[in-house]
Amino acid sequence: MDESTNVFLKTERHNQLYNKSLSLIKNFQQRAEIHDREATFPVQNFEELKADGITKLTVPKKYGGEEINLYEFLLVQETIARGDGATALSLGWHNGTIMQLRDTNKWSNEVFEEVANSVVKEKTIINTAATETSTGSPARGGRPETTAQFNQKGWIINGKKTFTSLAPILDWIIITASIKKENEEEKIGEFLLKRDYKGVEFVATWDTLGMRATRSDDMLLRDVQVNHEALVATKDPGHGKAPQGWLLHIPACYIGIALAARDTAIEFAKSYQPNSLPHPIAEIPEVQRKVAEMDLLLLKARHFMYHVASIWDDELDKREQLGAELAAVKTVCTNAAIDVVDLAMRIVGGQSLLKTNQLERYYRDVRAGLHNPPSDDLTTMALSRRALS
Repeated sequence: MDESTNVFLKTERHNQLYNKSLSLIKNFQQRAEIHDREATFPVQNFEELKADGITKLTVPKKYGGEEINLYEFLLVQETIARGDGATALSLGWHNGTIMQLRDTNKWSNEVFEEVANSVVKEKTIINTAATETSTGSPARGGRPETTAQFNQKGWIINGKKTFTSLAPILDWIIITASIKKENEEEKIGEFLLKRDYKGVEFVATWDTLGMRATRSDDMLLRDVQVNHEALVATKDPGHGKAPQGWLLHIPACYIGIALAARDTAIEFAKSYQPNSLPHPIAEIPEVQRKVAEMDLLLLKARHFMYHVASIWDDELDKREQLGAELAAVKTVCTNAAIDVVDLAMRIVGGQSLLKTNQLERYYRDVRAGLHNPPSDDLTTMALSRRALS
C-alpha cells in the first residue's frame, strides 16, 4: 500500500475493497497494451471482476450485493484504473448504473429486483445507451431521436445510439426514446432491453484515440417490439438535472490513470542514469520539482473528490445542493490527471512517446476525460449561475 492512498482508507471495509481491487490490477496492466492496440474489449478482465464479486458491489444487500456507498465506489474505481483505465471506466458505468437505480428508486421494485438478482446470480452486465449523433451527450438536454411507438403489444422502438460502452458483453441495456401516446404530451421514456431482442444490433464502430478498449460501439434498434412493461420510467424533458453522485466514477477513473503515470515516472527517475551523470535522474532538482508538482495536483484533486463523496454519503439532506460541487470535482480531477500525465512524460522524456511505453497510452486515455459528462463548459456555467443568482 502506498502512502498517498493510505490516508483515504478510513475503515476496515475500505482496506478490504482496496486490497481486493489491487489484487486484480497486475493482470489488467499486462493485458492493457494489446487491448488498446487492437481496440478489443477486455473480456477476461471482466470475468475476473465477476469472479471476485466486483460487479455486484453496488447491488443492495437484500439482493446479495455489497451495497457500497459512493466513497467506497470511488476507491474501487481509482484502484482498478491504475491497472487499466478502459476496464475501470467500463466497470464504472455498470456499477454506477446500479447505484443510480438503487438510490433514486425510479423503477418498480419488481423490475429492479429482477435486474439486481441477475447481476448477482447470473453475473449479468448493464449500461445505459442514451447518446445519439444528433443530440450529443444527454447532459446537454437534447431530445432523443430514437422513437417508441405505442401499439397493442407494447412499443416498437427505432433509432441509433452511440458511445454504448461495454457493447460486447452487455446483457441489459437501458435506452431513452421519445414517446407519444394519443391525447398525451410527448415525453422521454426509459426502456429496459435485453441484448437478444430481435432488432437489437451492435455495430463495431469504436476506433478512437483513447479509451479504445471500452468498445463504446453504436447500437441500432430496428423495429424492436417490446411489451408494455419494458417502459420502466418516463420523464419530462428537464429530467436529469438533479445531482448524480454516481457520476464521480468518471473522475475517479482518470485519477487512477494519473496515479499509474506518476508511479511509472518515479520508478523511471529512480532507475535511469544516463552516462552523463554520476547518479539517477531522481537526484536532479528539476525532476524532483516535477515529482512534487504531480503529487500536489493529485493531493488537491483526490482530497476534493473524496470530501465531496463523503458529504454525499453522510449528509443526505445536502445532496440536492451538491450539483456544482460534483461537476467541479469532475473538471478538477480530469484536468489534473491530464497535467500529471504530461509531467510524468516530461520526466521520462522521449521514451514516453514510444508505443511500447504505457505512458503513451495514459496520455491518450486521460484526454477522453474531457469529453465525459459534464464537460468543462457546463461546469463553469453551473458555478457562475450559482454565484450570480
